[in-house]
Amino acid sequence: MNISSIRLLFLCLSLTFFTNSSAQNTGNYNKGDIYSYWGWNWSWYSKSDINFKGDNYDFTIHNVSAQDRQTAFTLDKYLNPSSMTIPQYNFRVGYFIKKNIDISFGIDHMKYVMQQDQLSRISGFIENSGTVYDGVYDNTLLPISDGFLQFEHSDGLNYINFEIRKHNMFLEQNNIKFSSITGMGLGFMLPKTNAKLLTNDRNDNFYLSGYGVHALTGLNVSLFKNFFIQTEFKGGFTSLPSIRTTTNKSDTASQNFFYIQYNLVFGYLWNF
Repeated sequence: MNISSIRLLFLCLSLTFFTNSSAQNTGNYNKGDIYSYWGWNWSWYSKSDINFKGDNYDFTIHNVSAQDRQTAFTLDKYLNPSSMTIPQYNFRVGYFIKKNIDISFGIDHMKYVMQQDQLSRISGFIENSGTVYDGVYDNTLLPISDGFLQFEHSDGLNYINFEIRKHNMFLEQNNIKFSSITGMGLGFMLPKTNAKLLTNDRNDNFYLSGYGVHALTGLNVSLFKNFFIQTEFKGGFTSLPSIRTTTNKSDTASQNFFYIQYNLVFGYLWNF
């Protein structure tokens, strides 16, 4: 998916929140109600330029492709409390400030993995690395091999965020209710970046690296008033100006990208 498509989806989701302000039917939501959910996500990322800077190098890799990393499904990995944070997951808890509007706190645990061995253009310089990559680059084509760079936010691309959401029930059938959801949010990025650059030691630590903004739309299916299943589409922008790439604090990276996220979650609503 190209960057123009992701930008367009992000814009459409943002506009949906504002244009859906005429919701009339609030269903079984009341001011003071609380909900929480847990589920999983699939993510797609736009290409991005990644700049790497250190004492002996300053270069940018252009139009880098990346993908998410799904964990193979087993009941133990996805439902066992000791391992359920390994897959790409979503957690959220929310509070209704009005009958149809809630504010919430959530964690979106995505995984961002740079595609290895892709042919990319590089600009900048590398010196005194003791490798064949020392030199000056001027938009030079270079394969991103293991010996040059391994780069992923795979433990993961953690988006700690706050949202406001609007709900509108549009169909009720026996004990099943269907509601549309629109919303937007912002937060900070706390990735655990797994990076191996040239001959430097591998880095794999949590680090506050930037911020994100997003918009969303979704469908909520409420079962017997309190249980619910929900699907969501999110479109967002992530800015990471301060990524730790090695154990040396002077070694950093930076990148910006758009993303699309599809979520499937299961939750419970407490009525008060």
